[in-house]
Amino acid sequence: MKEQDVCEITCIDNEKTAHVQQQLEKINIVDITKIFKALSDETRMKIAYALTLEDELCVCDVAHIVGATTATASHHLRHLKSLGLAKYRKEGKLVYYSLDDDHVKQLIHIAYAHQEEVSERS
Repeated sequence: MKEQDVCEITCIDNEKTAHVQQQLEKINIVDITKIFKALSDETRMKIAYALTLEDELCVCDVAHIVGATTATASHHLRHLKSLGLAKYRKEGKLVYYSLDDDHVKQLIHIAYAHQEEVSERS
């Protein structure tokens, strides 16, 4: 017999649901979703992960690491920057990117650690 993963009856805990709904109204869920959408792109995730391994990388290095053109790497890096996930500095003719803060690094490391655990269970 197949296990059912849905409730067989409707039973709502009004106190819990009201509390959660109030908390959801206080946060900007759209901006949080944008962060995860940005990191759901494989190339951007590779770039973000690379930036956890090195404090900063120039656009040319990023392009080489992910196997993309500098234009493509720049596009992805600008997207990460627009969401507050990355920042850059210019040194002469080179542009160096880094992750914006430790929160971003933590997100990426937690996702990596979780995937390792899931893989080990499989």
